Amino acid sequence: MSIVEETLVLVKPDGVARNLTGEILRRLEAKGYQLVDLRMLQPERELLEAHYAEHAGKPFFGPLVEFMGSGPVVAVRLAGHRVVEGVRTLLGATEPTVAAPGTIRGDLGRDWGASVVQNLVHASDAPETAARELALWFSRR
Repeated sequence: MSIVEETLVLVKPDGVARNLTGEILRRLEAKGYQLVDLRMLQPERELLEAHYAEHAGKPFFGPLVEFMGSGPVVAVRLAGHRVVEGVRTLLGATEPTVAAPGTIRGDLGRDWGASVVQNLVHASDAPETAARELALWFSRR
């Protein structure tokens, strides 16, 4: 019996600005994951601070929240078998410079030398995290 999971993917402001949203979604759907819900929004600081709450107090928290609020974000609810693990594999390593070729970050990401890594996408790191993040991003309509 296959357990279907859900996860959150965010196309970050750099991905939206570079017109990569369609390519990112194409790769996720080509893998066989189901796009359940999608919304584009300019996230408010309150949402971003709640999303990144586990990083509050760390030196990169402020710059990260600023970057994520600097432009539109596309929030995606995906479903599929082992989707959390599978999406993170598709995205590749956090730093685009070392992300493997064939991954989204490896093929499309760039190292801008910014204080916050601008790596195109975010994905939940565990089913429990996905549930919390999905509630944040999709309960506010």
